[in-house]
Amino acid sequence: MHRYVILAIGSFDYIESKTGNMLIRYQPDKVVAIIDPQQEGKTAKEVLGWGGSIPCIKTFKDAKQFSPTHLVVGNAPPGGILDEISKNEIHNAIQSGCDILSGMHSFLNDDPDLLRSSMKNNVKLIDLRKPGYPPKFPKGSWKKRNFPVLLIVGSDCDTGKMTTAWELTQALKKRNRKVEFIGTGQTGILLSGSGVPIDAVISDFMAGEIEYCLDQLPSNIELAIVEGQGAINNMFYSGVTLGLLHGCMPDYLIFTHEPNRTVDVASHPIPDLRQLMNLYLDLMRPFKESKYIGVNLLTLKQNDNTSKKIKESLSRNLNLPVTDIVRWKEEEFIDDIEKSIFG
Repeated sequence: MHRYVILAIGSFDYIESKTGNMLIRYQPDKVVAIIDPQQEGKTAKEVLGWGGSIPCIKTFKDAKQFSPTHLVVGNAPPGGILDEISKNEIHNAIQSGCDILSGMHSFLNDDPDLLRSSMKNNVKLIDLRKPGYPPKFPKGSWKKRNFPVLLIVGSDCDTGKMTTAWELTQALKKRNRKVEFIGTGQTGILLSGSGVPIDAVISDFMAGEIEYCLDQLPSNIELAIVEGQGAINNMFYSGVTLGLLHGCMPDYLIFTHEPNRTVDVASHPIPDLRQLMNLYLDLMRPFKESKYIGVNLLTLKQNDNTSKKIKESLSRNLNLPVTDIVRWKEEEFIDDIEKSIFG
C-alpha cells in the first residue's frame, strides 16, 4: 500500500498544489500528510474543503511517524523547477527510504546529488514528465479512427480540465460504458498510470504523441476522454493546447471555466466566453466538425446559491448543459453527455 506525503511548501491551496490536491481528492486513503509550514497545524479539509483530517506538517521529519513510502511533489511552479528548500526535503525523504514522484520539467534523475543519494538508499526517482523515446511523429490516423474522442478545453490554466476528464470517465464507467482516460499531464498520468506529458514533448511531436496514445487503445472502446492542457488564449501555454487539439482531433469538446476570473495566469484579460469557445471550433474546422456538449465550472469560491445561479444563467446563454461536476454530482449532466455521444 502506497503512503504518500505531499510536498507543497508555500503552495498548498486549491489551485497551486494541483497534483497533491487530486491525490487527496481521489486517493485520500493513500495520503498521510502534506508538507507546507505555512499551513502547519491545519487539515486538508480546512485548507481545501476536502481531504478530511490529513494533517499539514512543517517538514518531512514530521512525516516519519506516518511511515510514508513515497514523497510526491504536489505543486507545479512556472517552469517546473524545484527550489533548494524543496530539494532539501526530498533529500530527507530519500534518506528515509521513500521513493520520489515528481512532475517537474527539471528531472530528478538529472540531478547528480539526488541520483547518488537515491542509489545509495535504494530508492526510485520517478519523473512523471519525462516523455517516452523515441518520439512519435503524427500519421493522421484520426481519419480512420473507429471511436469518438472527447477533449476538455478551457478559458485558462487551472480551470478543472483534468478533474472534468477524470470525473466524466469514472461516471460513464459506472454506467458500463467502455471509456478510456488519456492523461496528458503529471496529475492525470499519476492517477491513471499512463499517458503522455504533452508539455514536455518537442513541439514537432506533440500531435504524434497523443495520436499514438489513442492508437494504442482497445478497438472495442466506446469513447476516449483526453485531459486538456493550458488554453488557446493563454500566451504562455497556447502552443501545447493547439498541439493537443490537433493531435487528438476531437469529435466533442467540453469547456471549463472559473466564474469571475477575468484575467488569466499570464495576467491577460480572458476573452468573451462565446468568442473563445468558437475559436476552438474554428481551429478544428479545417479538419472536421467538432462540437461542444457541455460546460464544467469551478465554483469553489462561490456559495451554493451563487453557484446554481451562475450555471443556470450560463446554460441558458450557451444552450448547453452546465454544471460544477465536483460540487453538484448531477446525474442529469451525465445523462446529457451520454445522450450527446451515444444517442
